Amino acid sequence: MRALLMTVHEALPAATLKVVHPGEGRAGRLGPGVGVHFKIEGADTGGALSIVEHPFAVGALVRPHVHTREDEISIVLEGEIGFRSEDQEVVLRPGGYIIKPRNQVHAMWNAGTAPARMIEIISPAGFEGFFRGFADLNDAGPINLAEVASLAGQFGLPYADPAWLADVIARYNLTPPPPRPPSD
Repeated sequence: MRALLMTVHEALPAATLKVVHPGEGRAGRLGPGVGVHFKIEGADTGGALSIVEHPFAVGALVRPHVHTREDEISIVLEGEIGFRSEDQEVVLRPGGYIIKPRNQVHAMWNAGTAPARMIEIISPAGFEGFFRGFADLNDAGPINLAEVASLAGQFGLPYADPAWLADVIARYNLTPPPPRPPSD
């Protein structure tokens, strides 16, 4: 029995300390006025979770979408960020938390008149790979919607066009999102 326990213990990877100072971590663009800063990767947590920060310019909107594999917890750091998940809508200020469960159509936007920023905890980890791929596509030049659709398909991320979207855009004076990527 002791030999078996030693074998199992020796098979576990050694935990390592990761420190991310303010301003550190790769930064990228996701869409008009929405960015991503990578802080904690799934590889850092054994796949349990990942953490990114999202800055939102005034008028910025994250297109409605559905996560089929992960839940997201968002914490507002600066400004005002609006969230809509299915038929529930809220605007949070610094210190506000929200859980966006998987399999629900949701969107986020800057609901104020100043830049905003939030932390996003993704559980389980893995979806940060979509953000990385999308940032890479933005860095490469004009976005090809077919490539976005393919990337979204790899991460179980369908986009949506809910009936409430036009109302949210009008009420918060948001920049309408680019055309929806075709279904993969």
